[in-house]
Amino acid sequence: MANEPTPEIIRDQKLYRETGLTSTEYEQVIGHLGRLPNWTEVGIYSVMWSEHCSYKNSKPLLRRFPTDGPRVLQGPGEGAGVIDIGDDQAVVFKIESHNHPSAVEPFQGAATGVGGIIRDVFSMGARPVALLNSLRFGDLKSPRVRYLFEQVVAGIAHYGNCIGIPTVGGEVVFDSSYEGNPLVNAMCIGVLNHDELQKGIATGVGNPVIYVGASTGRDGIHGATFASEELNDSSEEKRPAVQVGDPFMEKLLLEACMEMVKQGILIGIQDMGAAGLTCSSAEMAAKGGQGLDLNLDLVPQREVGMTPYEIMLSESQERMLLVVEKGREQEIKQICDKWGLQSAVVGRVTEGNRYRIYHQGDLVADIPVNTLVDDAPVYNRDARVPAYYEAYKDVHPEEQLRDLNAEEALIRVLSSANMGSKRWVYQQYDHMVRTSTAVCPGSDAAVVVIRGTEKALAMSTDGNGRYVYLDPEQGGRIAVAESARNVVCSGAEPLGITDCLNFGSPEKPEVYWQLSKAIDGMAEACRMLNTPVVGGNVSLYNETKGVPIYPTPVVGMVGLIEKREHITTQAFKNTGDVILLLGETYAELGGSELQQAVTGSVSGRPPVLDLEKERTLQQTVLKAIRAGLISSAHDLSEGGLALGLAESCISGQKGAKVKVTTGLTALAHLFSESQSRIILTVAPENTDKVISLTKENGVPCTLIGEVTDELKLHVEVNGKPAISQSVKTLTKLWEEAIPCAMNPSSTSTN
Repeated sequence: MANEPTPEIIRDQKLYRETGLTSTEYEQVIGHLGRLPNWTEVGIYSVMWSEHCSYKNSKPLLRRFPTDGPRVLQGPGEGAGVIDIGDDQAVVFKIESHNHPSAVEPFQGAATGVGGIIRDVFSMGARPVALLNSLRFGDLKSPRVRYLFEQVVAGIAHYGNCIGIPTVGGEVVFDSSYEGNPLVNAMCIGVLNHDELQKGIATGVGNPVIYVGASTGRDGIHGATFASEELNDSSEEKRPAVQVGDPFMEKLLLEACMEMVKQGILIGIQDMGAAGLTCSSAEMAAKGGQGLDLNLDLVPQREVGMTPYEIMLSESQERMLLVVEKGREQEIKQICDKWGLQSAVVGRVTEGNRYRIYHQGDLVADIPVNTLVDDAPVYNRDARVPAYYEAYKDVHPEEQLRDLNAEEALIRVLSSANMGSKRWVYQQYDHMVRTSTAVCPGSDAAVVVIRGTEKALAMSTDGNGRYVYLDPEQGGRIAVAESARNVVCSGAEPLGITDCLNFGSPEKPEVYWQLSKAIDGMAEACRMLNTPVVGGNVSLYNETKGVPIYPTPVVGMVGLIEKREHITTQAFKNTGDVILLLGETYAELGGSELQQAVTGSVSGRPPVLDLEKERTLQQTVLKAIRAGLISSAHDLSEGGLALGLAESCISGQKGAKVKVTTGLTALAHLFSESQSRIILTVAPENTDKVISLTKENGVPCTLIGEVTDELKLHVEVNGKPAISQSVKTLTKLWEEAIPCAMNPSSTSTN
């Protein structure tokens, strides 16, 4: 093109660096082509070889994950993972990040993150049934953080509510480590019949490649590259790399694609997400072992004068690429016309492996397609243990906190933005649309029933960056175990996970060590708990001005509830029910919510997780739930036993009298975040059965109290009063935590 630099100028002025290619990678491109690449080819290689698309810094580590199992129908490599749930049905799910776009354009960044993950799921042939998210922000004392938080939540709500998919759960964490680089991870779950499963593949020489959906504009160009670099002072200038979403268009696209799936028309289908038309077409061709010809003149465009570079790299939203048998083009057009969508045949599947792009009669790119997908560079980076990790091994957080009494500690923790109610967030989401939501946001896991069956799906997102920062391997194990524990407490058998690995720059040895060790811990937990990794996303370069975020792997877990009668929640329900504590409590306050709330930082070591004990605990609790013995179940994690008791009282608007005997201080016992612990409530007549079941399985079980009608939480430790607070007061503190932080000037002084 006349206004683009020549191949010689690109080489001589090293313009390829502007697209994210290194000099070594540029030389590899020359080797693949046997000549100097033009500007369009440089752009295509740069996005396909970005970390976001190729996982070049993480691929060797990701191979450590267990990815298959008897129920896995589709593991990593397609739009989303697929797991069999019996009766020829399957659950489809995926989580992905939209961190950098949300940092510079929070509303659209979050909204299009939701739109993209929905397309990943319905491109598999599944109807989306639920959305979740996992969010991280800096301290709410900052006006900028409050703005980001407000706009991200609004963007998520806008897209999900408009398209009519319930947002049923998630998590929100505030920590100064995310001040300049928020994390916005979106998860979608769908359901399909086995014969409806689709893949992103292009096969059959001569078959048409069909573009469906919104027109292509200049929004989102180099979004994949933007996601693969750290944020800095110039990041605001990259607003054009943030896409603009239209959920109403996506609803039409969803219904049209569902109709195509039902009619069995499709050979291949893939979302035009990261790297847009480039990634979808190149990956489909490479997976099919075929070549592809594209004519860009036929691509619907909403802006005049777009160059091949811009058309190929645009990440405009609500677009799909299809391959069908030659002669079935009209069937696609009829469905698209019915739903008010434009469609266009933009290319053909060809013999060989050439990826050829034509524009205005000229061949503007001619690339061996496998070099884009299979030959991306792979880096094994240096890993180094950070200095802080060694320094923290001798820190004992219990000593930092010894002067605090338990009641004051509960008030501090319960009224923190991290532990307080997230109603401010989820009241903006429509979590009841489609009327399949059985457990709404606010319990350990969300539950959505599968229509026409007795089954339900439980789902949860979990991650603790503080734990991973203090000990990446333990933190990685805990992320998987806690997510599984949450779905077990809802009455579900954990099936598998999708993950979003949010880390800093892998080029820093300390960050690469964190990533490597966290994956080791996650992989070990997945094997032990029989929860294979069926897909996910790696989000690296989460840094601001060279300072990385806490390493934050987020786990999205899905579990299967065989009968709806097994659905369980955390709320105390019946006066007189016995409260049982399963598991053992140690003085483990490193990285705890209490340590953070009181000292403003974390140090020491996080809790130690014994995976054998965790597996046995989960199996035992699930067996008890399925036997109809359990009134409520609540995972103990952040905030420990004190917070868990308070949450169950608040959720059920019941009181509790609790007495514990321990060799620990009251503070350590009540706020320890020891793993593999669950509080159960059981009807008195079932207590012996549950205790007997725990003994059979070697799970420690202690009767610690009972549910009361008096709306108070009374806790004694070693015969001495430790906490005595009305549930009304606890509820007020919990409910007002985030609203007060969002409106600091209106905080009550009385």
